[in-house]
Amino acid sequence: MTTRLLITGSDGFTGRHLLQASREAGYDAVELASDLTDEAGLRAELRGRHFDRVLHLAAISAVTHADEMELYRVNLFGTLALLRALREELESVPRVVVASSANIYGNSAASPIGEDTPPAPVNHYAMSKLAMEHMVRTDDIGLPVVIARPFNYTGVGHDGRFVIPKIVAHFRAREPVIELGNLDVEREFNDVRTVCQAYLKLLEHGVPGETYNICSGRAHSLTEVIDTLRRLTGHAIEVAVNPAFVRGNEVHRLCGDPARLYAAVGELAHPSLEQTLQWMLSAGAD
Repeated sequence: MTTRLLITGSDGFTGRHLLQASREAGYDAVELASDLTDEAGLRAELRGRHFDRVLHLAAISAVTHADEMELYRVNLFGTLALLRALREELESVPRVVVASSANIYGNSAASPIGEDTPPAPVNHYAMSKLAMEHMVRTDDIGLPVVIARPFNYTGVGHDGRFVIPKIVAHFRAREPVIELGNLDVEREFNDVRTVCQAYLKLLEHGVPGETYNICSGRAHSLTEVIDTLRRLTGHAIEVAVNPAFVRGNEVHRLCGDPARLYAAVGELAHPSLEQTLQWMLSAGAD
């Protein structure tokens, strides 16, 4: 029998890739239409339906989102409304994977970061995700929930407000100058296709109540990204540091330990940074 999968946030960057990957993997994937902040709408849409699995991706994902209250309305209270509706309106209890964020670790002295590292969020986006995690664990959810903490990732279709697609777009257009913030920050710029495979594997093999980093253990600086794109395109771009883009609460290094994830689902294939950037460059040239 085909596994029925409900995906929230299917119209977002990750959701579009996940929807395709899940259908290719044989799931009967269905997109949630209701807004997370409309609990009555959520309940009406879910009432009496059956899903075997749920992947909850819908969220405000930008660290720089200006409306702090909206971050909590969507990421925290919207998630709780969804989980209550799943528990109370579906005809049977599904397994659920909820997407949190590695941003909850903040400026940790540990590197790579394991799941037991104490959280230290430095912005409201991270705090909204951490609060969501705590409430999922402490509220009477009554569902088998797995929490996933993805580290930074990118790919084709990523919003140009984020730094990697912004840099790729400037190189593709052969712009003479790009304005950026702190070039020395280090992140895991993983590939969205790998992240989608991790989500699907956690749906089947993740232990309810457990938390998993989705990561590779490989961090890159923005300088390395720029150097790679220079090599791929043959274009030399001038980098200007704009103080307006330098955040006072910047997380300087964010690199995860994938050991727990690999123990649960097996090792994942991680495209190199160069392969991911080439994919993005090629897609934009079509």
